[in-house]
Amino acid sequence: MGSGRAQAQRLRDIAVIRRVRDRIDREYAKPLNLEALARGAHLSAGHLSREFRRLYGESPYAYLMTRRIERAMTLLRRGDLSVTEVCFEVGFSSLGTFSTRFAELVGVPPSVYRRDQSKAAAGIPPCLSKQVTRPVKNREARAR
Repeated sequence: MGSGRAQAQRLRDIAVIRRVRDRIDREYAKPLNLEALARGAHLSAGHLSREFRRLYGESPYAYLMTRRIERAMTLLRRGDLSVTEVCFEVGFSSLGTFSTRFAELVGVPPSVYRRDQSKAAAGIPPCLSKQVTRPVKNREARAR
């Protein structure tokens, strides 16, 4: 019976971590940090970080940055906002940090991406556009 209880606890933990991921997806533009996410999930920051990495292969912070950059890519392709406006719209408080992180994940600075990609996804359905334009994680961007 002990393994049944352990399995039930594991499933509850997975549900809690999924709720944290969903919160990041919803609130990516708000100031979020590991301690606040952990508090909201009634977990320690260390446990949340370990379990999140185990389930999703990256830290909550890396996941948040990827969500922000994905949204920034969409806004930059739209072309009606400046790079600075996009930076603040997606939750960054520093243009330098935004530009650095964007270049790490996408492979080019946001200004170059905006210039070159503003028309690239035209005519592609949004469901496919998101897959094709998804940033590469963990500094694996192709050199251009």
